[in-house]
Amino acid sequence: MAQFFERHQGGDRTLLVHLDLHEANPYEVVEEFELLADSAGAEIVRTIVVRRNSIEPKYFIGSGKAEEIRELVAAEDVDVVIFNHSLTPAQERNLEQLFQCRVLDRTTLILDIFAQRARSHEGKLQVELAQLRHLSTRLIRGWTHLERQKGGIGLRGPGETQLESDRRMISLRIKQITKKLQKVDATRALGRRARKRATVPTISLVGYTNAGKSTLFNRLANESIYAADQLFATLDPTLRSIKLPGGPDVVIADTVGFIRDLPHDLVKAFRSTLVETCEADLLLHVIDTVHDDRQDHVYQVNEVLSEIGADQVPQLEIYNKIDLAESLEPRVDRNAEGEAVRVWLSAKSGEGIDLLLEVLTERYCGESVQGTVFLLPHEGRLHAELYREGGVVSESLPEQGGWKMEVELPRKTLDHLQILERITTKG
Repeated sequence: MAQFFERHQGGDRTLLVHLDLHEANPYEVVEEFELLADSAGAEIVRTIVVRRNSIEPKYFIGSGKAEEIRELVAAEDVDVVIFNHSLTPAQERNLEQLFQCRVLDRTTLILDIFAQRARSHEGKLQVELAQLRHLSTRLIRGWTHLERQKGGIGLRGPGETQLESDRRMISLRIKQITKKLQKVDATRALGRRARKRATVPTISLVGYTNAGKSTLFNRLANESIYAADQLFATLDPTLRSIKLPGGPDVVIADTVGFIRDLPHDLVKAFRSTLVETCEADLLLHVIDTVHDDRQDHVYQVNEVLSEIGADQVPQLEIYNKIDLAESLEPRVDRNAEGEAVRVWLSAKSGEGIDLLLEVLTERYCGESVQGTVFLLPHEGRLHAELYREGGVVSESLPEQGGWKMEVELPRKTLDHLQILERITTKG
């Protein structure tokens, strides 16, 4: 794709800047910021925390502190300065002119990490879409030739500025990517409909990035997808079918990890992938048990789930990494009704995995319901699905047409087929 704006060239010696507006836990935020920069491959020279009561419009951090950073950039031979915040195009331009090096904000940093992690065709398209949407608001930066007009014989006149041309090119590319992603989404929708017709439950793994989702996925599905102790180690969604012990087949979906202040454009671009989460039957919310700020992580994940419309999907909390805590043992916490709400385990060592499988089997088998259901002549597909589930005890053909069927199936299966209320039980 064409280079839309000129950037300073350089390596990756990086200076990080965080603006503390009297946050409750700034150290946790700064630590995560450093992990983000490290995940992007930055060589961190220094991290600077600036404390202010408000944001300064021109330089974001104030002219005095900006001048200090300019001197430090020159002295330390810094190639890029990254801010742990969203900067306006004007602020980025002012800071680049002052520092004479590249200046990136948090959104651009996260987009860069996602661009490195994307492996599938769909993932690369989603990242490019998010990058283009972000770039379209920043085309004014770096240009030295915005006033040039395209001309020539037969082409003289008002013409078109380079900026307008680039905006048109970006708009066209966004439309192309959107169409491609719509086709991918249509294919995914077919897969979801097929699973629903076959009454195969979908269980989606969600959680804060680096909580251990991919490790748990590998443990459950006996897979070897990439898992590492870094932010956004895996990006592309992965789905696998597993057989629950003594229970039905279920589909496990591993999705991208969440993070605080996840860029809105990124959430929007990945919405088609996250549909797997929205339409799941159950969310396994993986939580890093030993992390000091785990409750804030839970809050941040639930915020993103609410934004994508998945906040109504039932959750089972998975408190992972108990192997790193001295006093924790595998266990299942239940509510007053006896339903499992929390499982404590270690995906790395395997402790507690058997408890999770038991909970899932309990959830998707549960008590059986035996009774009679009448199907109308146009419900041939439902008739076939009942046979596919292996729950038909006997069948007869009423005079008025259709089928009278004696069935015995788990309550949750009948509920999934939307016929539980139509069953007439014996006695």
